[in-house]
Amino acid sequence: MRLLIIEDEPGIARFLKDGLEEEYFAVDLAHDGRTGLDMAVTNEYDLLIIDWMIPALSGIEVCRQVRKGGSTVPILFLTAKDTLEDVVFGLDAGANDYIKKPFEFEELLARIRVQLRTANRVEESLSVGNLTINPVTHQVFCATTELTLTPKEFALLEYLIRNKDRVCTRSRIIEHVWDIHFDSDTSVIDVYITFLRRKLESVGCGNIIQTIRGVGYIVRES
Repeated sequence: MRLLIIEDEPGIARFLKDGLEEEYFAVDLAHDGRTGLDMAVTNEYDLLIIDWMIPALSGIEVCRQVRKGGSTVPILFLTAKDTLEDVVFGLDAGANDYIKKPFEFEELLARIRVQLRTANRVEESLSVGNLTINPVTHQVFCATTELTLTPKEFALLEYLIRNKDRVCTRSRIIEHVWDIHFDSDTSVIDVYITFLRRKLESVGCGNIIQTIRGVGYIVRES
C-alpha cells in the first residue's frame, strides 16, 4: 500500500512516515499543499493523509481539487480544529475521515485500516495457487506451512499477488514497494525476487513468480 502524507511540521511528518513504514506501507511526504496536490494527481496512492493547516494551499483546497479531478482515493484529515462546524466542513470538502491532534498512532493506524477496507483495498486474504497471504496479519502460507518473510519481501509479494496475471514492470515495483522513482537502480528488485523465490521453493511454492524477460515479473496460477 502506498500512502501520501501532506504535513508541514517536520517532526510529525517524520514520525508518521517512520511509523507507517514499520507497518509495511510505502510512504511519500509533501510539506506544502501545492506540492502535495501535484503528487496526489500525478501518482497512484491508496490513501492520502492531509493536515488541515499547510502552506501554499490549504488541506481543504487540496482535498477539493483531488475530488474535482474525479479521484475516489480515501482521504484522512489531520486537524487541530475541534468544532462540529470544522469537522463537517472538512467532510463536505471530500474527506472520508478525520483525526484530531494530538492523537495516538494506534488510533491513526486503525482509521487508516478502516478506510482501506472500506475502499476494498484490504481483503482478509489474497491467494494464488497454494499460496495465501493475509495483508492484515502479514502471514504467508504455502498450503498449511507458514513462511517467514522480511517486511520488504512481504511487501513485494503482496504487490505481485494484488496484480496477479498482470505484468509488473520494474519501474512500477520500485515505485510502489521501495517508494523511489523509476529512474533509480532497479537491480535491487532482482535480488529480492531471488530471496523470495528461494523461500517459496523451500515450502513448495517456487513456481508462483515468473520472469518476463526485459520487462519485469508476473504472478500466475501455474
